[in-house]
Amino acid sequence: MARIYQMFEVSEELQNKALEALELARDTGKIKKGANEATKAVERGIAIFVLIGADVAPEEIVMHIPGLADEKEIPFVFINKQTDVGAACGLDVGCTAVAIIKAGKGKEIIEDLIGQIRALRG
Repeated sequence: MARIYQMFEVSEELQNKALEALELARDTGKIKKGANEATKAVERGIAIFVLIGADVAPEEIVMHIPGLADEKEIPFVFINKQTDVGAACGLDVGCTAVAIIKAGKGKEIIEDLIGQIRALRG
């Protein structure tokens, strides 16, 4: 994952913004937690934004998600620690990946994030 992650590495500030958007979506929108649920949401084209834990081991659990998301033109971001993703989902454990389905009150933050990520990836 280190190689894939380095290609898509974003600043701590952007990661924190993504986690904030996830918390808002969890409380006021809709999310799908876990690699399987996130993958299904991406495949169905219902995800609007995906967060992936960069420290997931083995990396095979999530390494297919960036390619799928790119194919469906769904923006994604790697978060350094899956425990941060889990906490933002309201879990006491780490979460490998999460798809935001409905942004709820996180809509503006997500739109801003998408713009910044697209600018970074050119």
